[in-house]
Amino acid sequence: MSTLILEAKILDPQSAFHKKTTNILIKDGSIAYIGNNKPKADKIINESGLILTPGWLDLQANFCDPGDEHKEDLVTGRSVAMAGGFTEVAVLPNTKPVIQSKNDIEYIKRDNKNSLVQLWPIAAISKNTEGEDFTEILDLEAAGAIAFSDGLHPLWNTDLLRKSLQYVQKFDGLVIDRPQEKWLSQFGVMNEGVNSALLGMKGIPALAEEVAVARNIQILEYAGGMIHLSNLSSSKSVSLVRKAKKKGLKITCDVAIHQLVFTDDSILEFDSNYKVDPPLRGKKDIKALIKGLNDGTIDAIVTAHQPQDEENKKLEFDQAANGMNNMQVILPLLNMLKKEIPLEILISKLTSGPRTILGLENPVIEKGAEANVTLMSLNMKWVFDKKTNASKSINSPLFGEELTGKVVAVFNNGHYRDLNA
Repeated sequence: MSTLILEAKILDPQSAFHKKTTNILIKDGSIAYIGNNKPKADKIINESGLILTPGWLDLQANFCDPGDEHKEDLVTGRSVAMAGGFTEVAVLPNTKPVIQSKNDIEYIKRDNKNSLVQLWPIAAISKNTEGEDFTEILDLEAAGAIAFSDGLHPLWNTDLLRKSLQYVQKFDGLVIDRPQEKWLSQFGVMNEGVNSALLGMKGIPALAEEVAVARNIQILEYAGGMIHLSNLSSSKSVSLVRKAKKKGLKITCDVAIHQLVFTDDSILEFDSNYKVDPPLRGKKDIKALIKGLNDGTIDAIVTAHQPQDEENKKLEFDQAANGMNNMQVILPLLNMLKKEIPLEILISKLTSGPRTILGLENPVIEKGAEANVTLMSLNMKWVFDKKTNASKSINSPLFGEELTGKVVAVFNNGHYRDLNA
């Protein structure tokens, strides 16, 4: 199988063709030609405004499998990933059962050899992600766990966090935490501020995150090792990480795409599709998050893809489950940010950024290289609805909307998916 992509702008700082518009032939899973000629191919892709980048990697997604396959499963999860432009996905351990054994790891990875989208299992640090007893970390690493985290559950047990950071140093492992102090956030359903007071709903203060970030940095400084902080949402959290990096600590962080485009003003209509944890914050926080992306403090952008069924989502706001179906619409959301953040930086937060965090090799766009690439158009319009939605769930505030920016095709592991077919 061969595919010729015509007049695509390549965005890959590792490539000699970086920022050049050219033709690319992908044949039998490899990049066979880059240049101005038009070699013969089985298929030709010729759209306006094409951009070719290394394949995207999502650092945080919940595919709900095993346990909640009615919301999403590994098959639909992979389909959503391809539709969103992702060739690799790190999946959270918050399944039923939790990803905490060799068999659990093998279940997630079992179809990788035959799939375009490669799944990287994040194993639980504590048994059942309860924060008390350790899982068999060494065995999980040997089985193929890419990192260790309690996923959606913040690490509240400081002794467990300290010992985890020390233990994973045996194999240069990575600990991931979603920082949030549980007592300060207890019973909260939205950002604590003017809007929570106006709506009469219990708020989660930014302080809940900031206290946990500061605590994690202190423990990291004491214990050593590497830590990644996921889903940062507050301006002070970004400042704390910036200072820690200047000290030389091995710390990285990410931000969920929805935290960059939506504020807690969105909740004034009580649309539960905007209910996420950590909650949507204010414009000041978005400004700080954008600055953090531009100056390199924030290393990656994640989808925080968390499908929910209507039974758990279409409820009164305070009763509804947290989470957004984000993976398929990340490009239109990124498109909303291109005036504040250069496209090259945005793409790096989906490519080299997350791979560096996980210690993975960065794919490169050059002749002879394996094709692990994402092809997109920033100008293409499409409607996110039942016909186009690749997920089992519809919990997105963008559902039913016309969006600008679409992934055209993805290539990886010898496979190809045409998303315009």
